[in-house]
Amino acid sequence: MIFERSLQRELAYTAGAVFMVLLTIMLTTMMIRIVGFAASGQVDPRDVLVLIGLTVIGYMAVMLIVTLFVSILFVLTRWYKDSEMVVWLASGVSLTRLIKPIALFTAPIFALIVFFAFIGWPWSNAQSKLIRARFQQRDEVSLLAPGQFRESPTTHRVFFIQSMTADQSHVQNVFVTSTDNGKVSVIVSKTGHTETMKGGDRFVVLENGRRYDGQPGQPDFRIMEFQRYGVKIQSQPVVSVPTASTTSTLGLLRHPTNDNLGELAWRCGLPLIALNLMLLAIPLAYQNPRRGRTINLVMAVLIYLTYSNLLNVVQSQIEQGKMSFAVGLVALHIVVFALVVFIFWIRVRNRPLFTRATFQRASQGS
Repeated sequence: MIFERSLQRELAYTAGAVFMVLLTIMLTTMMIRIVGFAASGQVDPRDVLVLIGLTVIGYMAVMLIVTLFVSILFVLTRWYKDSEMVVWLASGVSLTRLIKPIALFTAPIFALIVFFAFIGWPWSNAQSKLIRARFQQRDEVSLLAPGQFRESPTTHRVFFIQSMTADQSHVQNVFVTSTDNGKVSVIVSKTGHTETMKGGDRFVVLENGRRYDGQPGQPDFRIMEFQRYGVKIQSQPVVSVPTASTTSTLGLLRHPTNDNLGELAWRCGLPLIALNLMLLAIPLAYQNPRRGRTINLVMAVLIYLTYSNLLNVVQSQIEQGKMSFAVGLVALHIVVFALVVFIFWIRVRNRPLFTRATFQRASQGS
């Protein structure tokens, strides 16, 4: 039918444009945030692009939901604005006839939302956490940076070097301080290099330097000069403790703790949000041609933010054991669906959501 093909074609164009805008905003925001983490030493600068990509994959379901809701709202609002909707309604096309072509358009996007909610979200979180853990648990030599004081995450050591070769094998003008049982040890040397022993242990070998041992506030410091002094490089295996957000959906089902059930309710809620917002956009798009389209966009933003925040509240209640999983899984979405049906009923009967008398009573009551 011409009506259905026209609607689906315009929905596809609009959805593509909306998604590109959302993706640009997401990439810009994540780049600023993750580059800030790299500048502060929380992540490896070489992993910035990978972390940005993983973050986009993790939030792809949310972006698709917003894309779906806004694109339907934009297209139908324009139809009302340009009186196209009036023509279709006058030719015998009811408001409920919009559900079928919009559902056909939504089907592949809905499949992607399900995939990213149940598979993409935990996988991207697990990979991001693994990259961050690997960087935080790297050995002490990889921490070194010329002209900067660096603290070891595994020992009570602080390193400072003036210069370093590109392969990190030789350094010059080294300063190392460590604390053990209240005693301070300070080591300074002119040069140094790394050596790997037969057993696999790695050492930083310092040359032509001094070592100062003692307790702060006490005069009995011990000073030693050395030609070679070895400092063992401490390292830890990469350990990434799984959390609910990094656990696969099957793992959540196998271990139904409160945290896992809350996370599962949140993941299941994303496709349900997409369905409810898809239906809600149809009656919500009603537009008086004499008014602008800004109010519909504002209402859409407020509705989405309220809906998503309520889903987060439900997740928190389940995690705290204050709400059962079954109630948290369906209660919120049933209430929203009932509201959608009510708004549909009002629009099919061609009645406004708010009358002038409603605003007059509200102003008199205030």
